[in-house]
Order: sequence, then C-alpha cells, then structure tokens
Amino acid sequence: MVVVPAGVFTMGSKAEYERPAHRVAIEKPFAIGRYEITFAEWDQCTREGGCSHRPQDRGWGRDKRPVVNVSWLDAKIYAAWLSQKTGETYRLPSEAEWEYAARAGTRTSYWWGEDVGSRNANCQDCNTGQPPRTLPVGSFKGNPFGIFDMSGNVAEWVEDCWNDNYRGAPADGTAWKTGQCRLRVLRGGAFDSASTYARSEARFRYDHDVRYSANGFRLVRELP
Repeated sequence: MVVVPAGVFTMGSKAEYERPAHRVAIEKPFAIGRYEITFAEWDQCTREGGCSHRPQDRGWGRDKRPVVNVSWLDAKIYAAWLSQKTGETYRLPSEAEWEYAARAGTRTSYWWGEDVGSRNANCQDCNTGQPPRTLPVGSFKGNPFGIFDMSGNVAEWVEDCWNDNYRGAPADGTAWKTGQCRLRVLRGGAFDSASTYARSEARFRYDHDVRYSANGFRLVRELP
C-alpha cells in the first residue's frame, strides 16, 4: 500500500456529473492499495471462507489481473474479511480520497497530462496494442504517489452513494452516504471505456448488487 499525505485539492470539473468543482480537505493521511485487488488476492479470501463468490475471469487469466465481476457488496465483504484477518481497518475509499490519490498533486485530466496519449493506461482508445481485456496490475507507469492503474484497467468501486452533482457533497474527504444509495460510484474507467471515463475527475455509477466484467476495486487502510 501507499501512504497518501493529508492535503487540499479541487475535486470535480465543469462537466456533467462532475460539477461544481469544489475544494476538499483531506484531513489525515491514509494508505491506499498500490494496485487494484487481484484475482490472486480474491481467491485467497475464497479459499479461507471469507468470500463465497468465485468470480469468472472470462478466460483472460487470474493471478495478477484485477478481480472483475464483483459487485459493491462483494467488495465490502472482502474488506471485512481482510480487516478481520489482519486486525487493521480496511475499507473502500471515499470518492474524494480516490480522486485525491488519482490526481497525486496534479491538476490535469490525467496525471500525465491533458491528453490520453498512447500506452499510458488500459482503455478503449488508450492505444495499448493489446486486445480489449484487463491487463496485469502495474502494466503501466505509476502516478507521482506511486499508485498504479487509477486510469483504466477496471472501474473501481468507492464507498459513496450516487448523486448527480456535487451540490451538498462533503468537503472533508469523507464518503457521501446519502443520495441514491442503491447506486454506488465507480471511478477510473476500464479497459472497455472511452478515455474520457479514465480522467481523474470522471465518475459514473452502477447498481450496488450487480456484477460486471469491467468492475473491480482497491482498498484503503486507515492509519492510526
């Protein structure tokens, strides 16, 4: 995991669902997964009885590829198992924590600049030279915080309920727990997403109990 320092940033943009851009203060450091949770990690949870769902990999391979076909509820079960196993508090990141970690101090649409370019991430028009499928975690450069695949590969569940805009959103980095809570927020875009969905500020939603082949997650560990 990577320890992300406390700080202040501007969350959102002028685009639909991403406005208004607003100041958020992350009040204390937190640790976030350097990579998305992999099939290898999920399969350990299954072997140890913490997870009952065995997601399909679509024949792409397991091991170091990010786990897919997991719902928001599945991600919560995994976090609870890992917390019990380790004695630490693991959870889904808030949407604000996720964007803060993805931006890593940058203000551009992607941490590497305003244009998606080539072979910077795994998305539909990211020019990877690979078939449209997940790739092993860490296949591209990490951002300035040393976090990988915040853009593309799999869309990542976060804790927050869905709201169509940021009016009334928390300004302290905590999760927004009111709104359309059967819908939960996904961040970062995926291998089958257009690059616009892989921007640091991009957001979308999915039913909290539905599994899909482009959706996965990473976790936060709370620090003392």
